[in-house]
Amino acid sequence: MEIEVRNTDGVVVERVQVRDDVFDAPPNPALVHQVMVGHLANARQGTASTKTRAQVSGGGRKPFAQKHTGRARQGSTRSPLLRGGGVIFGPHPRNFRHRTPKKMRRNALVAVLSDKVREQEVIVVDELVLERPATREMARVLDSLKVKGPVLLVADGADPSVMRSARNIPRLSMVPASLVSTVDLLKHKQVLMTLEAVRKVEAVLSTSIGHRGKAPVPADVEA
Repeated sequence: MEIEVRNTDGVVVERVQVRDDVFDAPPNPALVHQVMVGHLANARQGTASTKTRAQVSGGGRKPFAQKHTGRARQGSTRSPLLRGGGVIFGPHPRNFRHRTPKKMRRNALVAVLSDKVREQEVIVVDELVLERPATREMARVLDSLKVKGPVLLVADGADPSVMRSARNIPRLSMVPASLVSTVDLLKHKQVLMTLEAVRKVEAVLSTSIGHRGKAPVPADVEA
């Protein structure tokens, strides 16, 4: 398939050919959901902890008389029914880690990326070069490209001043092409990529499911 490539003024300068198995894959909502749940579960620390009545200090004294008080009988001040007592069925440290195979993660990423391309939410620029490092200049570029809302900037090969200029823009996140994840794409409405980032994404994700080994690198990407 072909995608449009724009300059920093928002003008289409060319159309380039990209791999269909990366940018035109069929949707797979079930796989995307499974990968997303695993990613979010792996981000959990699992350190929440509460004490049971056996772990709370004290409790040797009977809180009040067994009879003639009009209250339900209690044998310990550490009872979960009393203030300061233990916790019933409270959380304890645990490991929430999910193991998601690499092929599943790659296929989910390709499915989400292809869906964004079909929805015209992926904007590709030939290069990102600013006359001077300034947040105002980067904001002007985003406005020319009609980028609104949460945006993910994948600017491999861009000038270092672009990174410094973009880090102060609200609702803009930056990530290299080799570290783009399914959750990153789902959290952002639009994706702004340089042409070099597109080629690197192809090199990483273009390996078919039934073959082993490294993905073929396009001829126009340096090893």
